[in-house]
Amino acid sequence: MSNSYDNSYRSKSILNTQNLILAGIGWAVIALLYFLLFSAKIPGADGQEARAEWYVLGTNIFEAVAYLGAGVLCLRNWRSPQIVSNRNVWLSIGLGMIAYFIGGIIFGYTEIILKEEPDVSLADIFFVSTYILLGTGMVLAVASRRINLEKWQWLIVAAIGGLASFLAWWISQQQTTSLEPLAAALNWFYVVSDVVLLMIATTLLLAFWGGRVSLSWRMIAAAAFSLYIADMWLKYAQGPTYQSGEILEVFWVFSGVLIGMGAVLEYDASLNRKRRTSGRKRT
Repeated sequence: MSNSYDNSYRSKSILNTQNLILAGIGWAVIALLYFLLFSAKIPGADGQEARAEWYVLGTNIFEAVAYLGAGVLCLRNWRSPQIVSNRNVWLSIGLGMIAYFIGGIIFGYTEIILKEEPDVSLADIFFVSTYILLGTGMVLAVASRRINLEKWQWLIVAAIGGLASFLAWWISQQQTTSLEPLAAALNWFYVVSDVVLLMIATTLLLAFWGGRVSLSWRMIAAAAFSLYIADMWLKYAQGPTYQSGEILEVFWVFSGVLIGMGAVLEYDASLNRKRRTSGRKRT
C-alpha cells in the first residue's frame, strides 16, 4: 500500500507544472541550438551541397516529440472534469496535435527513407486535419466566452489579418514553380488557414488578456504565430534547390512546445481554482 502510494506521489511530483514547463523550455532551447549549430550544408559526393541525413532526421524528432507531447497534454485537459475551458476545446486541439505528429512521421519517412519529395502525399491528409481541428478548437474557445472587444482591439485583429494576408500574397507572387491543381489547392488552403488561425489567436489573446487562464491562451496565440512564421518561410524557400532543415523551421518545434505549455498552464489554473473553491466551501 505504502509502495503504491509512494510511486503515485513520485510520478505526480515528476509531472508537476514546473517540471513540464521546464521540459518544454528545455526542448525548445535544445532544438534551437541544434538548428543553429548543425544546419549548415556540406559538400556531397556529387559536389552538391546538402544537409546531413542525421541532421534532417534530428529535426523530425524534435518536431515529433513536441507535437506528441502537446497532444498528450491537451488530451489530459480534455479528460479532466475540473478544466476551466470547454473540454471539447482541448479534445479538438489535442487531436490536431496528434494528427500533426502522424503527418510529420509520414513526411519524414517519405523524405528521409524513400528519398522522395512529392508535392502531395499521405502526410497532407493529417496536416489538413491539424488545421481543421486546431481551428475548431480555437473557435470553440472564442465561442465559450462572450467576446466584448473594444473597437481598437478589433482594429488590431483586422490589421494583423491584413498584414498576414499581404505577406502571404507577396510570397506567393515570388514563386516561380508551377504546381499541379491539387498541390496548388493545398498550398492555398495552408496559406488561408494560417491567416485565419492568426486572426483567431489574436482575438483569443485580446479576449483572455488579464483573465484567470490568460497565460495559457497567450501560449496558444504564440503557437499560432510560430506556426505562421514556419509555414510562410517554407512557402518562401520552396523551390528546385530547397532542402529541409532551415533555421526558421525551428518555429514548428516552438509551436508544438507552446501549445503543450498552454495546456499545462490551463490544467494548473483549473486545479488551483478547484482548491480555492473547495477551501471556501469548508470554511
